[in-house]
Amino acid sequence: MINNKAFYTVIILCVITYLLAMVMIPLMDVDASQYACISREMLERKSFLQIYDQGADYLDKPPLLFWLSAASMYVLGIHDWAYRLPSVIMLLVAILATYRFAKIYYEENIARLSAMILASSQALFLMAHDVRTDTMLMGWVMLSIWQLAAWFKTDKWIHFIAGFAAIGAGMITKGPVALMVPGFAFSFHFFIQRNWKQFFRWEYLIGIGIIAILLLPMCIGLYQQYDLHPGKLINGIPIKSGLRFYFWTQSFGRYTGENFYHEMSYFTFLLENMLWSFLPWIIFFLIGIVIAFWQLFRFKKDPQPEWISFGGFVLTYCILAKSQAQLPHYIFVVFPLAAVITAKYVYALFFTNQFSIIKKISIPLHLFIFTILWLAIAALTYIPFTSIPRFVPIIAILGLPIMWIIFFSKKISLPPLLETAFFTVIGVNIFLVTAFYPNLLKYQMGNDAVHFIEEAHINKYQVSMFQIHNSNALHFYGKHIFPVNNKLTSYKKGDILITVKDSVQKILDVYPQSKILHEGPNYAVSVLSADFLNPSTRTKTLPTYVMIKLNNK
Repeated sequence: MINNKAFYTVIILCVITYLLAMVMIPLMDVDASQYACISREMLERKSFLQIYDQGADYLDKPPLLFWLSAASMYVLGIHDWAYRLPSVIMLLVAILATYRFAKIYYEENIARLSAMILASSQALFLMAHDVRTDTMLMGWVMLSIWQLAAWFKTDKWIHFIAGFAAIGAGMITKGPVALMVPGFAFSFHFFIQRNWKQFFRWEYLIGIGIIAILLLPMCIGLYQQYDLHPGKLINGIPIKSGLRFYFWTQSFGRYTGENFYHEMSYFTFLLENMLWSFLPWIIFFLIGIVIAFWQLFRFKKDPQPEWISFGGFVLTYCILAKSQAQLPHYIFVVFPLAAVITAKYVYALFFTNQFSIIKKISIPLHLFIFTILWLAIAALTYIPFTSIPRFVPIIAILGLPIMWIIFFSKKISLPPLLETAFFTVIGVNIFLVTAFYPNLLKYQMGNDAVHFIEEAHINKYQVSMFQIHNSNALHFYGKHIFPVNNKLTSYKKGDILITVKDSVQKILDVYPQSKILHEGPNYAVSVLSADFLNPSTRTKTLPTYVMIKLNNK
């Protein structure tokens, strides 16, 4: 059984790793740094209903992430960790809600396993620092599912109000998906159980009212910013109604073709990305979902406590996978439900001695995977960056024999494979957040440029961007919106340009006495390549930016 020591040790170590990531890793371009910039700009403008991104109208995401992050930065200062804090809190809410939801339907051990599996999945370590709307969304959605499940069990109004309030908060975090996921989950559950009366409860009307009240401030802002001024261009497309964009185009437009984005639109894309994002539990999950399908067809002979987790995951996946625009993090919203599905199977496998043949296959397979992960983190802390102290990869490689010692130890609290799984995923991520990512982010232009600007005491108002990609990290860490001006003849003596190295000669042709102040790396750190990770080939493929001070024409 899972005792308190094992349970709290795993959860606390995961939370410590989240906090390390929150404070040690700089913001990555594009999304996380963009949302941080919007939050900072919101605070600076004091424009909370009408949202702007570097002075331009912004419509892509609802405002709750920006509201809460702006409030956090108002209290704690303009820091990347202050931007992340509200989302990391919601990450913890998702873990708690997963535990409490599972406890309603299952015994304590499955509930604890559900929370431990979710907390230690690779996606959550990523979401703690690469904060997008999905981090906060997952917390609100799982909170709503837990509270509604409690309401259906107890009929207590406190759970009803909390459940629909969480749905409303989720909708002003990332749109109608926050209503769709619990809707799919409970509808499937009631349908399988033939519990028809639950579809027609009058209380739902009050729930809709709660959601409407919470959506009202956002709707007022959308109406004022767009509906009163139709024709504004967003991504080159004229917007007639901000309200229609929120309630229809942004979500359902991905199926009708009205949405601007079209990418990764094949059915297995999200599942393929779960192969890394739900490590180290993905194989257990895949087997668990197959078993759940089998139990579905045997429902009358093998009734299950709940079909909320299965229906919520499967129906949401099918809807998201049919979208014309998909990204790996879209599926993260139902990872708490995937954790419950996985926990049920893991408990049957390791605590009740079911599926003994599968267990014999699973153990060597997962030990092989964990071995690869330890070798990979040793390589990532040794090969790419000489700035990482040499003792770090030595400690990392020691994780491998320690893992094997743990596996064969007789003094462990959990089944050996689970103990090694938690040890591996937490250990590997501690090395990622304390050594690999901080050194990787040194190659991002925005961080490097701001560091030089501050060290050289350069007036930010002299600095502009010329013929170079926008960097939200530059604006956030500089606490200033650096203008983009691609008209070379409009500059004056003393202006400082941030540009790509290839543009230097063009500048010198117009301003021959100009002086290069600084050169730095300009790598898109979210897209790693073998050439970049190899120090011997990095310089050949690493883009460079320069800061050049204009002199005379």
